[in-house]
Amino acid sequence: MELKRYGHYIDGQETLPSGGQHLPTEDPYTGQTWAYVARGTAVDVGTAVAAAKSAFHGPWGKMRPSERGRLLRRFADLLIANADRIAEIEQRDNGKLAAEVVSQTRYVGDYFHYYAGLADKIQSAVIPTDKQGVFAYTVHEAKGVVGIITPWNSPLTLTSWKLAPALAAGCTAVIKPSEFTSASMIEVAKLFAEAGFPAGVVNVVTGLGAEVGEALVTHPDVAHIGFTGGEVGWRIYELAAKSRKTVTLELGGKSPNIVFDDADLDQAVKGVVSGIFAATGQSCQAGSRLLVQDTIHDAFVQKLIDFASAAKMGDPSKMDTQIGPIATRPQFDKVMSYIALGLEEGATLAMGGKARPDLGPQFVEPTIFTGVRNDMRVAQEEIFGPVLCVIPFKDEDEALAIGNDVRFGLAAGVWTQGLKRAMKMSAGIRAGTVYVNNYRATSFTSPFGGFKDSGIGRESGPDAIKEYLETKTVWLSSDLDVPNPFIRR
Repeated sequence: MELKRYGHYIDGQETLPSGGQHLPTEDPYTGQTWAYVARGTAVDVGTAVAAAKSAFHGPWGKMRPSERGRLLRRFADLLIANADRIAEIEQRDNGKLAAEVVSQTRYVGDYFHYYAGLADKIQSAVIPTDKQGVFAYTVHEAKGVVGIITPWNSPLTLTSWKLAPALAAGCTAVIKPSEFTSASMIEVAKLFAEAGFPAGVVNVVTGLGAEVGEALVTHPDVAHIGFTGGEVGWRIYELAAKSRKTVTLELGGKSPNIVFDDADLDQAVKGVVSGIFAATGQSCQAGSRLLVQDTIHDAFVQKLIDFASAAKMGDPSKMDTQIGPIATRPQFDKVMSYIALGLEEGATLAMGGKARPDLGPQFVEPTIFTGVRNDMRVAQEEIFGPVLCVIPFKDEDEALAIGNDVRFGLAAGVWTQGLKRAMKMSAGIRAGTVYVNNYRATSFTSPFGGFKDSGIGRESGPDAIKEYLETKTVWLSSDLDVPNPFIRR
């Protein structure tokens, strides 16, 4: 059977790559190629940016905010109606659990509904100046064409975090999804045309980062870059700065999940497992450093092992599977190399640590290291897999010192039944999100982003729209008697 070949989605239609080449996209569960995606070039990026620029200065840019909101609502309804079909494609592309992908895809529709409601609520302000005879006010205007670059772990969700507020603000977009997980984004892009969006508002160019991503970041007609990923984000920041683009960057983390001896330990165990083994550890806010108060360390670790070892690994398309494969072969190799590194650094392998070729080519057992020092590489570097490093601490001050002693600052968890302790820890942790007695929750209503090397800017919530707007101040005067131009008032 001939496998499906996806093209780009440019100016309202699926188009062939200018170079005539495609890339294989593999099923992480089987390791087999199931489709091909277009291998884009700078020429394809230029065509897509031109279409987005034309739409921005044409029908989309001239549309009233309330009309944009109606189209966003129509698209959201279509996405929800097609959620099961699109989720199946995304699940096959990145190996995520079917149960999670279906709910995530439906929730993406809710993101667009939320920003549809905000599209006509971008309010300006009248400024009470100290000048006589003038009236000053602000106007917020869309930046223009936005470049969106997203990773393979949650393609549609992480794209929606950028695309929904950008469209609500009045921008147009060119999306570069990961070359490993592009198919679902092409399918979603077709729904924009069905919803009635003008051609060119949303474009998708697939391919490799060096060939498509860099061309998008350096294109002179792109005003802003929204990126989620790893260390390459700082390279994107440098390239964007050369052409004076603004950026939002979400660059991952090494988040501490801190358990005190007064916590509800049964709930804490569930939260720790959710924080690191859900999504096979392939989550930017993964609680990959477990800090446990020394008075309960051994008992809690054993409780954690007993719970996590019962997790069912296997076919991610089965609704009862709890841990699926690593999404890509390079990432599988990276995870296994870090497990070997942890052993070399002197950590104790308390659970897991092995590949499971009997289940498929890219399975790694849930892994727990104890005896970890915070200065070990496995405790400082983002592994992005089901690998948990356990570090003991004595008191609140030491927990804060260890928790903050890392270059990242995306998220943190605190497990305690003491309100005073919860407030002290929440105030002291340098992270963009602090979870107290829960972990890994997100919402379209709540800002998400990081401190330090975890990124720049915020996604979700009302704050996200601001990333895609420029503020203009207008000084209006009805006084025809122009003052002396050589005297500054």
